[in-house]
Amino acid sequence: MVKNSIEIAPSILGGDHAALGEAVAQIKAAGLTWVHVDVMDGHFVPNLSFGPGVVKALKARYPEMFFDVHLMLDNPHLYIDAFAKAGADLISIHVEPDYPIASTLDEIHLAGKKSGIVFNPMTPVGDVAPYLPRVDLVLVMSVQPGFGGQSFNPVALEKLSALSAMRAEMKLNFRIEIDGGITAKNVGECIARGADTIVAGTEFFKNEKALLEAAKV
Repeated sequence: MVKNSIEIAPSILGGDHAALGEAVAQIKAAGLTWVHVDVMDGHFVPNLSFGPGVVKALKARYPEMFFDVHLMLDNPHLYIDAFAKAGADLISIHVEPDYPIASTLDEIHLAGKKSGIVFNPMTPVGDVAPYLPRVDLVLVMSVQPGFGGQSFNPVALEKLSALSAMRAEMKLNFRIEIDGGITAKNVGECIARGADTIVAGTEFFKNEKALLEAAKV
């Protein structure tokens, strides 16, 4: 059975947007190495957030941190090169839009980066199954993406269990990430169901110690 280390990846979307460098400093000071960057285009999701320039600036200031970039875009294949050159270490793309998913995952790897596939709460877990052998991470959304601070959708727990079983059955070692409404109260159940990579924005920046204690990090 695959047993990856537990990583907490605080989302800078939940930090102070006027002081993103300080948000990453807080993540580092907590003893964490992953930084989650939510990139939104105003089309696939009803919000706008960060571009490659933000990743480039933060990576230059904190080259030792692992930048986990989540592209919530209609056309993510058009931006792989830009985010790879900016310093993303892992680039995740959604399964829902209509674009060449398999070749985009290949492009991420050809750029020397780790790849991830993402699916929304109402998307069946079977939709990501064809891509599992190609990816380093699968991101389960436990809220409808677009805005921080939403409540956790428990449908994600069954998806975590299903992915964990699929990973074992297929003898793969991709990481399983969960994002959306993660708190100190539900993080333990997510880990018990198979999540090994935890995205938390609002909770980390408001309730850091309780979150890390509950996740036993």
